[in-house]
This record gives sequence, C-alpha cells and structure tokens, in this order.
Amino acid sequence: MGLAAVRDLREFRDPVSAEELEQFETDVLAGFVLARASAGLADGTIRGDVGHLDQMRAWLGRPLWDMEPADADVGDRVIPQAEVHVIPQAPVVAQASRAEDAAR
Repeated sequence: MGLAAVRDLREFRDPVSAEELEQFETDVLAGFVLARASAGLADGTIRGDVGHLDQMRAWLGRPLWDMEPADADVGDRVIPQAEVHVIPQAPVVAQASRAEDAAR
C-alpha cells in the first residue's frame, strides 16, 4: 500500500447551515450513545457521559470537534464550581433498595 496525497475538502464543499450542523451533531451523539450501549455500558453511565459532553459543549460554545487541548486545560479555572451540576446518586440507590425491601 502506498501513500496518497490528501486535499482539504473544505474548499470544495458548500458552507453548512446552522440547522445542518445541529443535525450532524445529533447524529454524532446518537452514534456515541449506540456505541456505548452496544458495548454493554449501563444506561446511567451513558447518561452521565452525555451530560458531561453537553456541559462541555455549552461551556465551549462551539462544536466539540473544534475543541483543542488548551480548551480543556483552561476549563477548570474558567467554569465556576457553582455551575457544575453533580447529581447525587446515593439517595436514589437507597430509595430503590427500600422499595425492593418493601416489595419482599
């Protein structure tokens, strides 16, 4: 197998609309979710991963594929802790255990 020259296709494509970009992002995220589910990950794990991606997307303000390492390095200093939403899961597990005990 030999090497081949590769050209940048952006100069040959029409610019995409905001709607097309949004649809593409949705398709990429759906593929991510399907890949994680087919790998056998729990729904809660996938939900958490998608939540983290959504927070990063909101913070970055542009598609995640435009993110560079410098963006991640700055993230901890820029995002105030008050804006980071952590969902406590221990009470939910405890409630589920109590419901199972009550059903027995």
